[in-house]
Amino acid sequence: MTTAYLNHAAGQAHLMPPGHPEQVARHKAVETALAAPEFDGLLREEAPLARDEDLRRCHPQPYIDALRGAVPEEGFVAIDADTYLSPGTFEAAARGAGGNIRAVDMVLAGEAGNAFVGMRPPGHHAEAERAMGFCLFSNAAIAAKYALDHHGLVRVAVVDFDVHHGNGTQALLWDEARALYASTHQMPLFPGTGAAHERGAHDNIVNVPLKAGDGGRELRTAFEGHILPRLEAFAPELVLISAGFDAHRDDPLGSLMMTEADFAWVTGAICDLAARHAGGRVVSTLEGGYDLPALAASTAAHVKVLMERSE
Repeated sequence: MTTAYLNHAAGQAHLMPPGHPEQVARHKAVETALAAPEFDGLLREEAPLARDEDLRRCHPQPYIDALRGAVPEEGFVAIDADTYLSPGTFEAAARGAGGNIRAVDMVLAGEAGNAFVGMRPPGHHAEAERAMGFCLFSNAAIAAKYALDHHGLVRVAVVDFDVHHGNGTQALLWDEARALYASTHQMPLFPGTGAAHERGAHDNIVNVPLKAGDGGRELRTAFEGHILPRLEAFAPELVLISAGFDAHRDDPLGSLMMTEADFAWVTGAICDLAARHAGGRVVSTLEGGYDLPALAASTAAHVKVLMERSE
């Protein structure tokens, strides 16, 4: 078995206004990091376009049509203060969702032991009918619903260690008893959700907020004391990761103090859990990470562990 890496050049066609943190250089940083010789063993595949019927697992058709229709022929269209459309945006977002769907197919079919989808824009803030926080389609939630409904899985977990809470993933899985969503994130911070008392309609949401200045020790406490025990009890058949690297100490959008070693540790802990319950089946998707050197180093550390665990 090996690790699949799904990506597409369309990720560099999603342009943002000058100075925007969710920039094309993020995609280039990830691609450059994973072009190093130590990653020659990756099974590389282009991320396909998601079909509307798969996007509809989380987003109604009028929302999809409105986004597609709002894409400008040139320049930018602002959806909110942080989220923009440019001519290449819809394709990039659709390939992000499609890459996750294809990764689920590959891992569940045994074509790869696990997978990493390195596309942008990110997805975990996108709600059913609202793009926000740089996100258009809720990639992890779409992948979870696809695994449950298309592949017939009974239990799927989404684990999110982005510095920002994945309000979109939480909202879309809130009523889904077959899914467990677990998140560490800084609070208070955008988007303002993610309190520990937000537990889902079926006690299927696990939020462990961290405070500004928390680092690797607090991350380990959160996982070992809360998230990993809940995952053990849930026994997922597939684990999806929202891999946000903006919890890094160098990131400009948060105030947590993680390092690439912390991301390697948490990746290993999730993979070990997946090995016990899900045959090692893990699909990870890129979320945040806005300091380019930190993003590159953290992505490399994350994917290196995925490769080690897929052997």
